[in-house]
Amino acid sequence: MAQGGTIIISPRGAALVRAGHLWVYRSELRKVEAEGGSVVRVRDERGRFIGRALYSDRSEIALRLLTMRDEEIDRAWWQKRLRAAIGRRAGLERACDAFRLVYSEGDLLPSLIVDRYRDLLVMQTLAQGTERLKSLFVELLVEELAPRVIIERNDVRVRELEGLDQRAGVLYGEAMDSIEILQHGVRFRILPLSGQKTGAFLDQRENHLAARRYAHGRALDCFTFNGAFALHMAPACASVLGLDISEEAIEAARANAELNGLRNVEFRVANVFDALREFESQGERFDTIVLDPPAFAKNRASVPAAMRGYKEINLRALKLLNVGGVLITCTCSHHMTEHLFLEIIADAAADARRRVQIIEKRTQSSDHPVLVGVPETLYLKCLILRVIE
Repeated sequence: MAQGGTIIISPRGAALVRAGHLWVYRSELRKVEAEGGSVVRVRDERGRFIGRALYSDRSEIALRLLTMRDEEIDRAWWQKRLRAAIGRRAGLERACDAFRLVYSEGDLLPSLIVDRYRDLLVMQTLAQGTERLKSLFVELLVEELAPRVIIERNDVRVRELEGLDQRAGVLYGEAMDSIEILQHGVRFRILPLSGQKTGAFLDQRENHLAARRYAHGRALDCFTFNGAFALHMAPACASVLGLDISEEAIEAARANAELNGLRNVEFRVANVFDALREFESQGERFDTIVLDPPAFAKNRASVPAAMRGYKEINLRALKLLNVGGVLITCTCSHHMTEHLFLEIIADAAADARRRVQIIEKRTQSSDHPVLVGVPETLYLKCLILRVIE
């Protein structure tokens, strides 16, 4: 475990840390005496202790704060932090056997993600510091949870910003091609080594249940991926149609529908933007529509284009809904704030000439906790709306 080294940061950087943020950008560094990937002491320009942090010599996020105490960051320290994160999920397994065990900054374990799929764990080490400690994390997770398998899904672009390669593979145990999970009574088969994310979109888990509460009549699930919203809504609806541009995703969704014995669900390969326009031209109507697109705004520069995309699909969906119909609309773009998202919905409703109520404002599932002071930990926004006129 690489220890040692000191980094001096600017007054602005120190103020941000003291206000609760865990990141210090490279532009705020004043003096560096440390090796990339090491745990360093951080001080301000007056020599006052700020905290201990993981240091990256490549990323613009140069420091990821671990603690504001001057304490040894050793095996016992990491074990305590992991145990605390795991303990905060106690009881979730009664309703589902797949959820996030460690949510990086949200759990004060910056750049480390661990997801549980029954007795399989999926880990991501997204910065130089956590990558260097990967074998330690495997060792601790085996001790704490005795999993059958631990795999890494480090095939994500953000690692390139750290000078790290992309990779996916088994770290402990033997490879599993697929695994079946249970989410609130709905069965899914996932591919942990090749599916999107770490195998499933666990951050929408609680929103799937919310959608089931309000869903009724004829439903449309756009950007369905593996069919999670569609399959959760099916018992409450007369019929559900799921759309996704990916043939692989649609095949998986159909297999999941079969796994659950559902006969009122249909899945089609389609471009959602085109399909919504076609439904409108054909005079089609729905009682429930879900919009769960991929992140349109990957960075701040892409926000204007993303706004146009979000408005387009929400405008089309509102036109397709019957009076009394429900729209569950989501954005997983961090840069798309709730305020901005609400403005887009208001513009779309005005252009569609519909009166719309907000029934619920929701965010990511509770196993993806938002850390106060670190706005980047809040990325998923989910609005449940009702058309009343």
